[in-house]
Amino acid sequence: MNLIVSTPLTTVVNATDVRHVRAEDASGAFGILCGHADFLTALSIGVLMWRDAVGKEHYVALQAGMLSVQRGESVAVATPQAVLGDDLHQLESEVLIQFRRQAEEERAARADAQRLQLAAIRQIIRLLRPQPGANALGNPTPRASNVGQQD
Repeated sequence: MNLIVSTPLTTVVNATDVRHVRAEDASGAFGILCGHADFLTALSIGVLMWRDAVGKEHYVALQAGMLSVQRGESVAVATPQAVLGDDLHQLESEVLIQFRRQAEEERAARADAQRLQLAAIRQIIRLLRPQPGANALGNPTPRASNVGQQD
């Protein structure tokens, strides 16, 4: 089986003769062996492990992403960020913490942007709402003038 892990900038892993792949999605950890049915899933932040033909394990930390299995012969992972490493504990303790912190910061930034957008929409609606004493265009209604009248 072939395994390709790529980010927008580079291919991090291009392994051939892979015997087993282990990854994690929202439902939990799962394994893939040669001949696996076609499969597509959204990965969680975690460590993808694969075992080569001689049984050696390899690891890559992923900042989420998409995993697809095609014809039971090819596993492809697209992820925003990946870090290759030989030490599983180091990847889990350092890299995954960094990925989770980045994800939380992105969620907070999106929430702030949504709050700003909603505030802007409320302000626009408030300004577009006709004010008392205004015509349909929002201009003050003209008052009767005293021009031409004698006291």
